[in-house]
Amino acid sequence: MSAFELAEEEERQPRKRAPWGVIALVLLTGLALIRNGSGEFEVGPPQPASAAARDSRLPGAPAQAAALPHSAPDRVRIPSIQVDAPVMPVALDADGWVGAPPPEDPNLAGWFTGAVTPGEKGTAVVVGHVDNRQGPAVFYGLGAMKQGNRVEIARKDGKTAVFEVYGVEVFEKNNFPGDRVYGSKGTPELRVITCGGGFSKQNGYDGNVVAFARLVEVR
Repeated sequence: MSAFELAEEEERQPRKRAPWGVIALVLLTGLALIRNGSGEFEVGPPQPASAAARDSRLPGAPAQAAALPHSAPDRVRIPSIQVDAPVMPVALDADGWVGAPPPEDPNLAGWFTGAVTPGEKGTAVVVGHVDNRQGPAVFYGLGAMKQGNRVEIARKDGKTAVFEVYGVEVFEKNNFPGDRVYGSKGTPELRVITCGGGFSKQNGYDGNVVAFARLVEVR
């Protein structure tokens, strides 16, 4: 069964998800597997500015939108950094790490199936590579996002969940705040994650860039 067939099966049969406490503990040590970006280019990916890191509502920002029912994501669009990519399901691999889309395809994102679908009550997680050996990949520009930027997730049910970014930060993989990043706030939220921070040939990227966003509109 292909990855996209798995997504369709997930759509037909929403599976029982693990408690967030368990997921957060696993991801605290595991999500850093989005670590196989090459980092082999003279100019690295943009890193979040300190002004983007505040967790606060923007003046005049839209109110939080009501939660949606379960429906697997189909596509992610982030106009501010020119992202328009299909989304495939990813899960934990045999080593207990959160998987990532195949690195050979630079324009492909992954939705972590152990979490809610984007738009549901809780925190959805979308991951993707920052680069590969050929050049920048889908979330290369994630660190350049600013508060107020929008992330649009087209879902299998035909609805588009629109999220507003309220913070962008980079965290060391050895000190990753799993509870803060993945924990549910009781409302529909989204985390978009890729590699970031410093890079070495031996260990790859030493951090993850995380965009924090909340649901503000449904189309």
